[in-house]
Amino acid sequence: MPAKAPAKWVEIKKEVSSLNQAELIELVKNLFDQSHENKLFLASRFSSQPPGEDAIAPYRKRIVDQFFPARGYGKAALGEARKAIREYKKATSDLLGTAELMMVYVEQGTEYTNSYGDITEAFYISMESVLEELTKLLSSPQGRGLYLAFKGRLRKLEHDAGDIGWGYGDEVSRMVEELEESMRTDGEATPDDEE
Repeated sequence: MPAKAPAKWVEIKKEVSSLNQAELIELVKNLFDQSHENKLFLASRFSSQPPGEDAIAPYRKRIVDQFFPARGYGKAALGEARKAIREYKKATSDLLGTAELMMVYVEQGTEYTNSYGDITEAFYISMESVLEELTKLLSSPQGRGLYLAFKGRLRKLEHDAGDIGWGYGDEVSRMVEELEESMRTDGEATPDDEE
């Protein structure tokens, strides 16, 4: 007998809409109890404090553990690391925290390849795509004020990626320089301006 297809969101939304407040609270509690990821999501979403280190720490750890776990060797499960970024962003809408997790992802990936040697082309493409998302965020109207918090780390990343193959170092350098140029053009301070 074929497995029954999971319900579509439209069907679930209809059912949830019919619940009273007590039933809805019970449903959310059941989701909270169901998995660690749900607990993180709900705690991040409904924290009475602005997102900070307590909210971001478990997501950062999930990223770091993919590259350099406390024990053993990292598996570089890039999908899992990127999932942590997406989940944090969805749970909090915190631009600074999201940018921080993107930066951690690219820093850890760069350190990983510098530690273990060249990886696959797909690995570098993933690093580049997250760095590109980060540079777009930092150059956006909402993210421009965050640039100065990342400028030193971006410059260090450019240096650390310099000798990495597959054109990765060149791409990192290009993206960092383009971001710096856009900030300079728009009157923002750049690393050269303050060092």
